[in-house]
Amino acid sequence: MEHSVLLKKLLLSAVAMFAFAFALVPLYDVFCDVTGLNGKPNMEVAAKSQQIVNSRTVDVSFTTHAQQSAPFAVKAQQYMVQVKPGEMTEVIFSAQNLSKSARVMQAVPSVSPGRAAKYLHKMACFCFDKQAFAASEQLEFKLLFYVDTELPLDVKELTLSYTVFDISDSAQANIHTVTASAVAS
Repeated sequence: MEHSVLLKKLLLSAVAMFAFAFALVPLYDVFCDVTGLNGKPNMEVAAKSQQIVNSRTVDVSFTTHAQQSAPFAVKAQQYMVQVKPGEMTEVIFSAQNLSKSARVMQAVPSVSPGRAAKYLHKMACFCFDKQAFAASEQLEFKLLFYVDTELPLDVKELTLSYTVFDISDSAQANIHTVTASAVAS
């Protein structure tokens, strides 16, 4: 009798732990949205700003790094720009495929401090799409953005950081899947 009560408690604990683990990712996303942590910017094309605050400037710096074995070199032509909230700003990034074969790159942005992420709006960004490169090819990409006029006054600088991934294998798998579906139709 004692063992069956203990077994029920252990099973109930295991089910509760599994449910908590399953709910953890959505709970974390809600927490980040509410607190502004994690620096996850919006990945949709922003609407054009209607107002510029000429009495204030914000420093925006850019960093990039390639994830582990991603054969790409990516950097902004300007390390830092000073912008007025609401003012449209263009920054050019140069990217090169360092490998001897065609590759596909995906850039994932983040903003620091994290609470400023919702105030950085991108109208054009190489991070919106997968970028295909020929072997050893070098390309330039335009980032067109503005800092929202509602950016809290205590935020005087922010950093837009890109992590670059080599997604060639998954992009190739998607091409084969689409081709197979088209042939089957």
